[in-house]
Amino acid sequence: MREQTVLITGSSSGFGLLAAVELAKEGFTVIATMRNLDRGAELKRLSKENGIEDRLIYRKLDVACPKSVENFSYQIQDLPPIDILINNAGFAFGGFCEETSLIEYKEQFETNFFGVISVTQAVLPSMRERKKGKIINISSISGKVAFPGLSPYVASKHALEGWSESLRLEVKPFGIDVALIEPGSYKTSIWSTGKRIAEMSQADSSPYNSYMKVIENQLEKGKDKHENPRDVVKLITDLCFKNKIKKLRYPIGHGVKTALFLKKIIPWPLWEKLFFSKLKIK
Repeated sequence: MREQTVLITGSSSGFGLLAAVELAKEGFTVIATMRNLDRGAELKRLSKENGIEDRLIYRKLDVACPKSVENFSYQIQDLPPIDILINNAGFAFGGFCEETSLIEYKEQFETNFFGVISVTQAVLPSMRERKKGKIINISSISGKVAFPGLSPYVASKHALEGWSESLRLEVKPFGIDVALIEPGSYKTSIWSTGKRIAEMSQADSSPYNSYMKVIENQLEKGKDKHENPRDVVKLITDLCFKNKIKKLRYPIGHGVKTALFLKKIIPWPLWEKLFFSKLKIK
């Protein structure tokens, strides 16, 4: 049986970096892509440390840039056939709707949503022709449970959820499985250098300023409870080893399944009341 090949977007940090190392250790050939190959130093260090350098192939890919995706799609024919695609690249952008420009919303969607579509479209033809493949999309609890002040990120993940559901139904007859991983809060760069807030919502003159401070304080206090990203990487690895991925959604993280269950069963007015009570907002 041919050694399986995994393509991972956003491999320079977070889940992508850790998954690249773990899957290479497990015997997969990993095509590690990133916007800037200079940022691959940590992955190269870990690959050398673990003796897996020969299992990693590095390629430049900016999922938000159509030209970059187009250039990469030409390279696919010279790479090993891709058995598994892990759409991991993404970042978090926050801000209140009134103060967040359409340009900022579009920037968020270009990476978190349209980037996923474009890379998937580049990989799908080969998978369909071979009648096998797995597509694992890294979503978020934010794709199911919204939070104020983070609507660009939340909206992009909600879109990813709906699109992935349609995609699974479209490609299932061709032997291709689609899965969504929905992490809660983990210790990755998306909650530090990766997170950006609209400048207007941070300005003292903003009518949302005090509200934003409450939200940022809540996020800051929650950092101590952020979990080990290796738990998510283990789930990714387990899905890669499965012959068939039977479910679409895989929520993971402290309180994630409880939150999803409660939102499903309790009336919206009560959900809203509990939410504002937790934030101490009247």
